[in-house]
Amino acid sequence: MRILVKGSGVAGLTAAHELLARGGDITVLDPRRDKSSTASWYAGGMLAPYCERESADEQVLELGLKAAAWWEAALPGSVMRNGTLVLAPARDIRELDRFGSRTSGFAHVDAQELAHLEPDLEGRFRRGLFFKEEAHLDPRRALTMLAEKLAVSGVRFVSGEADGAFDVIVDCTGYCATKPDLRGVRGEMLVLQTRDVSLARPVRLIHPRFPVYIVPRADHIFMVGATMIESDAAGPITARSMMELLNAAYSLHPALGEAAILETGVGVRPAYADNFPRVEREGKVVSINGLYRHGFLLAPAMAIQAAAMVFKYEKAA
Repeated sequence: MRILVKGSGVAGLTAAHELLARGGDITVLDPRRDKSSTASWYAGGMLAPYCERESADEQVLELGLKAAAWWEAALPGSVMRNGTLVLAPARDIRELDRFGSRTSGFAHVDAQELAHLEPDLEGRFRRGLFFKEEAHLDPRRALTMLAEKLAVSGVRFVSGEADGAFDVIVDCTGYCATKPDLRGVRGEMLVLQTRDVSLARPVRLIHPRFPVYIVPRADHIFMVGATMIESDAAGPITARSMMELLNAAYSLHPALGEAAILETGVGVRPAYADNFPRVEREGKVVSINGLYRHGFLLAPAMAIQAAAMVFKYEKAA
């Protein structure tokens, strides 16, 4: 069966992977061919289903629990299983308890245990929550590796017109898709670098307006994100957001205030009213959309659903 996958963000590439595994003849179409123009490029890459349950539906936890295993099987060595730390400044310590009351899968850790987990944070926080089973990956490395794997396996990537007729089209174009019930949620992020701080795992810092996370990457690089603004504007990061993200990073460790700002970025994430993704079919078009802030966490589960729908369509046809 000839299948056209539209979009090469995390939804499109995971869908192509699952469709190829079932024997599909896959072409991936992305007119932009510039991954930096997709929301996936600006993701944190956290595979943190327990933490996400704090503000998300139970389905996010259930489906997200399988994400780390999927990524590790698809891209061996790409997943770091070091858990997640959730911390709060002294003034917001009650919010830490609220976070814990809405989640599971964590252990309470005191200052001594925190220092053991993250030596560079010694003496900075009295207590925290440690989600030992969570994981993370570098989203840019994962996208690049997955695209290369698919290309080597025979998937065609095209930026112009796709040749020939296709039996099924899988639409993974995110907010570019023409869906009236889809809204854009703007997320802004920073990339910092300093050799004065080392972290082994993502740290989530309680923030009065939005969840702030600091995710370590190679070479003492840290991704700091991300705002959640109900807007589809894709312009540069705002001064207010930059200040809030930098203040959060500084409150985690003062040395981050001296870090080099390597990059700022803005991605518009597609979301439905319930902030939960959908896999839908209309004729020979199957769509995956509405991944919101759960792209790398839920894309594998959505890809599996879409692949099952596509091959059910083949049998019906």
